[in-house]
This record gives sequence, structure tokens and C-alpha cells, in this order.
Amino acid sequence: MFCPIRLRRLLRVVPLIVGAGALSAQIPPPADVPEALRAPAGEQLVLHAHAQGAQIYVCAAAPDGKPKWTLKAPDAELRDERGALIGHHFAGPTWTYRDGSEVAGKAVAHVDSPDAKAIPWLLVTAVSHAGRGVLEHITSIQRLHTVGGAAPPAGQCQTAKPDIEVRSPYSADYYFYAR
Repeated sequence: MFCPIRLRRLLRVVPLIVGAGALSAQIPPPADVPEALRAPAGEQLVLHAHAQGAQIYVCAAAPDGKPKWTLKAPDAELRDERGALIGHHFAGPTWTYRDGSEVAGKAVAHVDSPDAKAIPWLLVTAVSHAGRGVLEHITSIQRLHTVGGAAPPAGQCQTAKPDIEVRSPYSADYYFYAR
């Protein structure tokens, strides 16, 4: 006999099972990672996310008194391979996942992007975590395949317009590793 209540309960559980299986499956690391940006030995790739957003720069006086663009923060949506929104990337640098987990990191290595107009590729080490979920055990993050995001030309930063903010559109792939 058909029971709509049981069917509704089953339909609520199936996405959780499928989602957990997708994250626990062995994901191959990207093949084009420069040696300096490889995740440490023993770490396994657990999540890949594509970011689309902006790098936010502020025009301010440098220590020598000359105006200079300084990175304030990234602001990007994170999406899975199907294009579904799974998280957000913002100042810290920090990444949040839809389950409420969060990881913040510190860049430990960088390599210029093959695209001269793009921000560098990075290796980031996790420095703090919050919440329980996918990101709570992340130890390293790679930022690869960057497009755009570079600071505006230096001539556009003028002391006559201090603290002006500019959003430079960018995209990148983030790879999250854990032990």
C-alpha cells in the first residue's frame, strides 16, 4: 500500500545519503598543480568548489606615502560541479560550506597564474575551524585555475580619492584537503 508520509520521509533522507557519498568518494587531485602548491603528503582531496565573485581592493597610502591598491577581501560564491551553490568565500581568507562548517587559512605558497592578468595560484594552510561538517577537518586549500581578480592599474589609485574600493571580477577552483 502506498504511504505518502513514508515517501516524504524517504525523499528527505536520500539527498543526505547521496551528498555524503559524493564527499566521501575518492576525488582525484588536479593534474596541473605546480610542485610548490602540492598538498602535503598524507592529505586527501575531499572537496572541489568553483568560485565566482570579486577580489575587493582599497586605494590607500602605502608606507612610503604613495597611493597603492591593497587587497581587502575576496567575495565569492562557491559552487559544485553541477553549479549548485554550496558555500561562500570571504575575508580571512575564510570559506563556509552549506552545512555551517567553516575554515580560515593563511597562504603559505604562491605561483604566478599562467594567465598574466589573473591573481596567483595559492596553497593555503588551515589556521582555524568553526562548526561541524565538511570543512571541520580541512588542513590545506589550493586556489588554482584563476581568471581575473587582479588589482586595477596603479594609476587609478590616487591620494585625492583615498579609501575608494574596487571590485575586480574573478573565478578560481578551490581544492580542499584533509588528513
